[in-house]
Amino acid sequence: MAETAPSGRRILVLGIGNLLWADEGFGVRAVEAFSRAYLFPDSVLLMDGGTQGLLLMPHVQEASHLLIFDAVDFGQPPGTMVLRRNEEVPAYLHSGKMSLHQTGFQEVLVLCDLLGSRPAEMALVGLQPMDWDTFGGGLTALVRERIPPALEAAESVLREWGAEPRLRRDETPGELLFPGILQSSA
Repeated sequence: MAETAPSGRRILVLGIGNLLWADEGFGVRAVEAFSRAYLFPDSVLLMDGGTQGLLLMPHVQEASHLLIFDAVDFGQPPGTMVLRRNEEVPAYLHSGKMSLHQTGFQEVLVLCDLLGSRPAEMALVGLQPMDWDTFGGGLTALVRERIPPALEAAESVLREWGAEPRLRRDETPGELLFPGILQSSA
């Protein structure tokens, strides 16, 4: 039987980014690695949010707690990891827009706020990219090396929120429920 977080908590762990643009894919790769490394209580849902913009809104509205992995331009040296919480989160999210027709994740949070359905707790594990201008490239070695510390930071946040991720003892990754959502339960 899977463990559950304290009553009523619905924790969404969201990886944001575009895998086609080098380090812009950090958030998606981090949530994939998180799914491969840990087992989570039933109250924790892992999602590859990619560049889905407003399509993420219902999932964010249902969450009481939101943990985000994203490549963010903090104006810091490449590879710098920053943890931001609650009100600091929208101020630092990278919009990730590749065209004027896309809606960034900042707009999702603003709309949730306007509708009174913003998660009670939020955390951002952001990483300063080295390269997000190279089309078709994977993560740079520097950013790939920063994924393990990003996962440790996310694990710590989840524990603070009452969810107890456990290291996997096998090589079975989290189950893919449908495109965009990664779920792994104990």
